[in-house]
Amino acid sequence: MLSGKFIKTVLFGFALLFSGAAAQAQTLASLPINSAPISSVGTAKPLLGWSQFCDKFRSECTVDTAEADKIELTPQAWKTIVSVNQRVNSSIKAVTDTDHFGVVDTWGFPDDGKGDCEDFQLLKRRLLVEAGLPRRAMRMTVVIDEIGEGHAVLMVRTNRGDFVLDNKTSSVLPWHRTGYVYIKRESQDTIGWVSLGGIVSSPTTTANR
Repeated sequence: MLSGKFIKTVLFGFALLFSGAAAQAQTLASLPINSAPISSVGTAKPLLGWSQFCDKFRSECTVDTAEADKIELTPQAWKTIVSVNQRVNSSIKAVTDTDHFGVVDTWGFPDDGKGDCEDFQLLKRRLLVEAGLPRRAMRMTVVIDEIGEGHAVLMVRTNRGDFVLDNKTSSVLPWHRTGYVYIKRESQDTIGWVSLGGIVSSPTTTANR
């Protein structure tokens, strides 16, 4: 479980970024207007690491259908999303589960300052929930990355389209500009996963990878 001190430290850190050049680099004006959201094509099998994570952190996986399934992307909400992505990426050291824990795959929070892709995204979601954004609108997502390997990102669903928070880039990108192949994501309606059909997105020319 993340300590209150750790959460406050990270929240304070990304709050400082609000006035920094990095957080100001992405503005609402730079985003596509009304980009099409990604569509699901049926159910998908959950990952074992996710299922084990949910056994330990049930509240992180519970779906409250009374919550909004999309975020109203106000300038403040966008600033918060961008800042959390940048702050967590700069604060956590990327290590594989094999090097970190001696196992192939395990999901959790990077309490010791180290983690792999899903750990980055789980922390981002927790901090965004702490900042008041609806958990239901933020879904863990499995993709195939630019080198053909499995990778986890956080898909943030908004009224302006679906955006991706990724530990590989400081930019928050529309899902269709990442260059990833989309395999599946957490359902917004029940505890489980939905298939994204292996849809291929176009690589962006502006991502800072």
